[in-house]
Amino acid sequence: MTGAEGDTEFRPHSAHWGVFSAAWKQGALVVRPHPDDPDPNRILQNFPEALRHEARIARPMVRRGWLERGPGADPRRGRDEYVPVSWDRALDLVTAELRRVPMERIFGGSYGWSSAGRFHHAQSQVHRFLNTAVGGYVRSVNSYSAGASNVILPHVLGPMEEISRRNVSWEQVAEHSELVLAFGGMALKNSMVAGGGISRHIERGSMAAAAARGCEFVLIGPLRDDMPEEAKAEWLPLVPNTDTALMLALMHGLASAGLHDRAFLDRYTTGWPVLEDYLFGRGDDQPKDAAWAAPITGIPAERITALAHRLAGKRVLVTVAHSLQRAEHGEQPVWAGVALAAMLGQTGLPGGGYTYALGALGHTGRRTNLVSTAALPQGRNRVGAFIPVARIADMLLHPGESYNYNGQRLTYPDIGLVYWAGGNPFHHHQDLNRLREAFRRVETLVVHELAWTATARHADIVLPATMTLEREDIGSSQTDPLMVAMKQLAEPFAEARDDYAIFTELARRLGREEAFTEGRSARDWLRHLYDRTAQDLRDKGFPAPDFEEFWRQGSLPLPEGPDTGGMLRAFHEDPEGAPLPTPSGRIELHSSTIAGFGYADCPGHPAWLPPQDVPGPEATLRLVANQPATRLHSQLDFGGHSQERKHRGREVMRIHPTDAAARGIRQDDIVRLFNARGACLAAAELSEAVMPGVVNLPTGAWYDPEDPAEDRPLCVHGNPNVLTRDVGTSRLAQGCTGQLTAVEVERFTGNLPPIRAYAPPEALPVAAE
Repeated sequence: MTGAEGDTEFRPHSAHWGVFSAAWKQGALVVRPHPDDPDPNRILQNFPEALRHEARIARPMVRRGWLERGPGADPRRGRDEYVPVSWDRALDLVTAELRRVPMERIFGGSYGWSSAGRFHHAQSQVHRFLNTAVGGYVRSVNSYSAGASNVILPHVLGPMEEISRRNVSWEQVAEHSELVLAFGGMALKNSMVAGGGISRHIERGSMAAAAARGCEFVLIGPLRDDMPEEAKAEWLPLVPNTDTALMLALMHGLASAGLHDRAFLDRYTTGWPVLEDYLFGRGDDQPKDAAWAAPITGIPAERITALAHRLAGKRVLVTVAHSLQRAEHGEQPVWAGVALAAMLGQTGLPGGGYTYALGALGHTGRRTNLVSTAALPQGRNRVGAFIPVARIADMLLHPGESYNYNGQRLTYPDIGLVYWAGGNPFHHHQDLNRLREAFRRVETLVVHELAWTATARHADIVLPATMTLEREDIGSSQTDPLMVAMKQLAEPFAEARDDYAIFTELARRLGREEAFTEGRSARDWLRHLYDRTAQDLRDKGFPAPDFEEFWRQGSLPLPEGPDTGGMLRAFHEDPEGAPLPTPSGRIELHSSTIAGFGYADCPGHPAWLPPQDVPGPEATLRLVANQPATRLHSQLDFGGHSQERKHRGREVMRIHPTDAAARGIRQDDIVRLFNARGACLAAAELSEAVMPGVVNLPTGAWYDPEDPAEDRPLCVHGNPNVLTRDVGTSRLAQGCTGQLTAVEVERFTGNLPPIRAYAPPEALPVAAE
């Protein structure tokens, strides 16, 4: 049952990138995907080499400066030495800090994605601990992936989860869609991933089936391979962050030719006259026509007009990728896509209308299970303060200052203790030099981590956590029909402990163990969570084995619900009886609520707002910092599959051959990307899949500063977030703008610095207890 090395039995497990089984063969871990998965994700092959990699954290460590001087701001964070301590000493130090700092000054940092398991889920564990054992914490809301859409969609259409997960399915696309306008594409590298695990990757096959039936896919974006070859997509290379301008021009083309569905607009929407006036320039004397959009978008006017006319009379699906709203004014393309679909009158029809982020995650476009899957209860947070997740550096740098968010005027709290378990802000966040300065301001930073990420290297107290393969759990998702008994596959590395074990010990020291554990061991919690799903199955008339039988079987199929089209289908069929959860009950093409906020950077209707972070004399190229294909975010960057894609140890940047030639850059050259915020190295790949004027460097390479003592050190490994801007999308959502920025690129001709991202920091002798 322990899954010790040497066990040759294949045991089931699950990760966000796929259900799998693994066994030890001749001293090596062998990982194989679920046999029913038609398109397995090779990210699974990061596990074997990552499991015992030198980057793993072996024992509790305390930063030397903090140990000697105590809590407080410190410029040596990120470049200090560490002192090994015993678990008892480390836990006593953390307990003292939790007693010293009031809960109103504790920030509970986590970003999910640490495990597909429903119990050993670091975000759930740390939040439950802070709520039950401490009383509460300052929290974050929304996500880096969908910060703008999370806020704008409820105002104008409905909750993001309803629009992205319970709306248009892949089945509908395969059977009904005739033309799919994919703004930002539908890249398989994104849909290969789903929280809670995914047993069958169906996206490639669904697009292939739709294309074989005659569905036309139009990929609109700067990267040609943001849709699989099976879709046979037409590529419209678009200047990044100009999707809104193109959508407005398409709307103008429909309206000026009388091809819009006026009856639908009258019955199902509110605000069309205001938007119509804007489209025809009645407020600013500038019609948003194809001639206006062409120089902005880089798409010829005649092609825009032709595309608008192609939309009429077809079952058209408008999709908007996450990537579009991870940029300045990111709310606008999300809203403009809603409006474009409404003008075609198909919102709510099978395979037609509007869907947000189809293909952005494996959750989207799938049926929802008929039974619930339990998650670890969080308890009650008695602290009301929060920040939008992407504003962490602002909070730490500007305590007490006020800011706007979604119609509210809020104040940044004064944080003394940051407790981080799960996630790596040195991957997610922008302008890493600014983030480094922000973390230097806190009094204490505590981190649970399995490996020496840059976040761990900035921590004062580092507690080594187990990897998912080193513990038992239950993998499940509301959109995947398989619950998985995640068997332990290896013993914990060195002194690593489960987050639950760590928090149990801290809760005991705080006199709150019963409140945190409810008297349950980790295995007891698994049984408790499983039993809730099993009882739901029985209540609905489905058979369900007891926990022991489920654990022996290794998995349990879950019944799927019908493909109903969700909230938007019900609204289309009966707009009066099933109104939308918007103020008007309709699709809001003009929002009186948003207009009332008075935000110039997010007016009351979809609008073209020119971005500020654009190429200029010092930075002539547009950088697209998208999600990587060989790992989830920055997880297991040191794994075998992730390492295979690097060149000379660096992340790979793609550049169009004409841009490369103009700079004397050849295939596989090491190049320096730079702007006023920072610089990094990468390996060059010449590719015509990237439009001219654009370079593409994925996120997730671990931050590796050549000289951490410098203010703006060169990242020698290729983390693009040393280049991106740390500003909100607008005062409405304050989402992140990390997808795009302006950079310059040149050949690197100096001595190539070594990669040290995975090497543990310097450790001093064990501290006296």
